[in-house]
Amino acid sequence: MTDIILDQQFQDLCGLFNKKDNTSKLIQLRLSKEIMQYGPEGEIKLISILRERLLNKRKLTNYVDGSIYELLLTSEEKSTKLELHNSFPDGIIPLKSNLGIDYTRLQQLLTQKEFQEADSLTQVLLCKLSQITNGHSRSWLYFTDVRYLPVEDLQTIDQLWQIHSMGLFGLSVQRKIWLANNTNWDKFWCKIGWTKDNSTCRYPKEFTWNIDAPPGHLPLFNQLRGVQVLAALFEHPAWIE
Repeated sequence: MTDIILDQQFQDLCGLFNKKDNTSKLIQLRLSKEIMQYGPEGEIKLISILRERLLNKRKLTNYVDGSIYELLLTSEEKSTKLELHNSFPDGIIPLKSNLGIDYTRLQQLLTQKEFQEADSLTQVLLCKLSQITNGHSRSWLYFTDVRYLPVEDLQTIDQLWQIHSMGLFGLSVQRKIWLANNTNWDKFWCKIGWTKDNSTCRYPKEFTWNIDAPPGHLPLFNQLRGVQVLAALFEHPAWIE
């Protein structure tokens, strides 16, 4: 009976990947957790789903894939850990970089939900990209630096944030919210939780460092320096579909 239930849940989960609505994604997350409870047998089935979708069919990774991957990382089964590593030695997001930047540490922090550290590292990485492309040693970005940031690297950083935050965080998520509010910065700050009662939140204690935060809350950018850097990032070719 247990095998029958597991197989049915597995089939249900596979079928739901063809649907894109949020309700289906919530059911997928619930089914993934239930399948995980069957131990090694369930864990291998979850790995097979990721392998079929991401390696065989080369589907775009979504946050359900990310959640399944993170669940599997918690397994204490040696066979599961080995199979997961053999299938996805570098995680489920290709860590592409046009400039040879290593995004492994950012990936690790995001899969572990260490969002504050991941946020700090993101700022460091963006500056590092700018230092390489513009030949400077500053530890901050000018808006004129942004146009030279490689598309591939910005997309990698954004994907890592999206996939390992249930789709809540990332530059492209922030951009959509900004556009949805007619590029009104005051509305945007309020919507993503960077201001409260018309006052700018104080770093770090007044920001939310978990997935209870509003969509688009992370990564952070210092709006006190103005909007030019973030506006340049939102207008970067990386987000042109």
